[in-house]
Amino acid sequence: MPAGTEAGRFGDKMPRMTDQPIDHPLESLDPIFSPRNVAVIGASRNRSSLGFALLHNLVMSEFTGAIFPVNPKARVIHSLKAYPAVGDIPDPVDLAVVMVPQPAVQGVVEGCIDAGVKGLVVITAGFAETGEAGAAAERKLQETVRQAGVRMIGPNCMGVINTDPGVSLDATFSPTSAERGSIGFLSQSGALGVAILNAASDLGIGLTQFASMGNKADVSGNDLVEYWENDPSTRVICMYLESFGNPRHFTGIAKRVSRKKPILIVKSGRTEEGARAASSHTGAIAGADVPVSAFLEQCGVIRANTIDELFDIATALDRCPLPYDRRIAIVTNAGGPAIMATDACVDLGLEIAELSPATRQRLEAFLPPEASVNNPVDMIASATAEDYARALGIVQADDNVDMVMVINVTPLLTNPIDVLDQVAASIEIQEKPVVAVMMATEDFYDEVKVRPDLPPVYRFPESAARALAKLYRYSAWRRKPEEETAPTFEVDDTRVSEILDGAGDGYLPDDKAFEVLELYGIPVAPWRIAAGSEGVAPAAAEIGYPVVLKAMAPEVVHKSDVGAVKVDLRNEEELVGAVDEIRSSLAAAGHSSEQFLVQTMARGGHEVIFGISIDPRFGPLLMFGLGGRYVEVFRDVRFGVTPLTASEALEMIRGIRGFALLTGVRGEAPADLEVLQDVLLRLAQLAVRHPQIQELDINPFLAAAGRGESCALDARIRVGPSTLASPAES
Repeated sequence: MPAGTEAGRFGDKMPRMTDQPIDHPLESLDPIFSPRNVAVIGASRNRSSLGFALLHNLVMSEFTGAIFPVNPKARVIHSLKAYPAVGDIPDPVDLAVVMVPQPAVQGVVEGCIDAGVKGLVVITAGFAETGEAGAAAERKLQETVRQAGVRMIGPNCMGVINTDPGVSLDATFSPTSAERGSIGFLSQSGALGVAILNAASDLGIGLTQFASMGNKADVSGNDLVEYWENDPSTRVICMYLESFGNPRHFTGIAKRVSRKKPILIVKSGRTEEGARAASSHTGAIAGADVPVSAFLEQCGVIRANTIDELFDIATALDRCPLPYDRRIAIVTNAGGPAIMATDACVDLGLEIAELSPATRQRLEAFLPPEASVNNPVDMIASATAEDYARALGIVQADDNVDMVMVINVTPLLTNPIDVLDQVAASIEIQEKPVVAVMMATEDFYDEVKVRPDLPPVYRFPESAARALAKLYRYSAWRRKPEEETAPTFEVDDTRVSEILDGAGDGYLPDDKAFEVLELYGIPVAPWRIAAGSEGVAPAAAEIGYPVVLKAMAPEVVHKSDVGAVKVDLRNEEELVGAVDEIRSSLAAAGHSSEQFLVQTMARGGHEVIFGISIDPRFGPLLMFGLGGRYVEVFRDVRFGVTPLTASEALEMIRGIRGFALLTGVRGEAPADLEVLQDVLLRLAQLAVRHPQIQELDINPFLAAAGRGESCALDARIRVGPSTLASPAES
């Protein structure tokens, strides 16, 4: 076994290397995935070594080119003539798989470049995942291959597979290979890559190509997404990631590719950078993983929580058309599973379709009287395979149905394969997704996994419902009109910079926070700054009663927690009394204030929250949701990342659970959604142009019916040194 390929060889945790995008033609990866000849440097006759396992896999996969083992101590390996060095091979070599001890890798790679090799897969570990010395060796390796224009996967990886019969390449040391299919799969983890190949084999899921990325010193996930973008054999792109190399570069690629074919990701890990302390509502709610989900959602990327879920969704994406809408029909021979399916579909945001009278009449014409022709359609246990085909055809033809789930609990007299064959025959003429839940014995699933002509098959309704829900959401994203750029607004950024740069680290005074918002065209309830009890009355008289009184105490983040806010003050007597009460409350909490903010008492509408926090990798994170004192309790919020388009801002607003409140209930006037959308877009520009803003909360913002009535009632802005990684560091 090569040194450095046992302990920690899969590099699940490693320091971040640079992943600055390099312009390479897409065909630069052809020597890796479609080589004419392959050299295995570090091939071994020791059957327990990785050097033997990888060479064995190349031979057993019936690679269509020549295989050249390289080992200075062996004449023949695996019945193949071996060579002392890659330069001794008489034929041209496209791909070299490097499996030598770590100290020898640099020299071997340089020898490969001298010999004209254009593709490298470096299996050897002991690089950036081991510490600074290894990282330095990796940087040197990266510089070498990039200067030579050679592409490299790894180091610290498991290898690559291409199931195309014209190539038949398995350059991995995995005990399980891959069958031909329609899914391109990349895994950042080699250890999990083995598990992925095992799971795909067990489920009968085929791949076009597979790559274990390792440390991603050269070839990145972005490169492979672009490589598979125009590959007609790859219908679905699947990725297991532990970190994003350059998320801001990924944005443009993913948005473009997702318009053509689905990208499905399992993202693990909770980064130390993301788990930062935050005093704002936005930062506290966001946590470590929220930026990832918001980022992927805006890119049209589908996220799965587990590998099992990923394969469930990928199978549906591969074998089903996309639905137009969310209305689902269920056809079953058992009531209990249908109830489970109904609950799962509703929980996941699907809608149980209302079958038309004509559909119900056609079902009644051949089903027994005991059957139910409503949705779910329960044909009872006596249903035959032919009954399934007939019922499915009728239900699919209903204009109220966008997708169908077929459920079969195997009775004694019906072969479930016959049912599935009839289902498959029935859906050939339709353009609606159909999935099957087959509650059968294990031998049935062994037979199904070698039948790619069948619809997606699931053991339980919940898995099928989850897959269909993901199909619908991806379909809805694909139907959105494309927006190339985020809108921009003419504002006084010079003055905003003066305020932010002159404040020092920490929270801005209330008046400065309001001024920033007003400079950016965000409406604020009228306000005045007053000194002591002598100044509050004239300020209130100027803006008009009733008013709200707030202490100016920058060290107090949430004023209501320490009694520093008094509302609905209707005259001077109440106002002056409120000053004394606030001073007493502040003193009890160990604070003081000689200045006060007097603000118009705005009424009507709904309290919502806007926010900004900064993720070091993904950049500004925007938040919208229902606001007020209990925002961190209810957490009815949605997040987005920049750049933010108009439609994405509107989706954030519509995506909260309580959106119905903003549309008007029980006679209430609806909130002006265009105002809320405008505020989100202006905040996105503010966050991008002024990276010294670390956190911002507008809470509450009064979402009213009239454009002139909606306004910010309170705002907090914290400034400090920018924590964003530069593109070169991403």
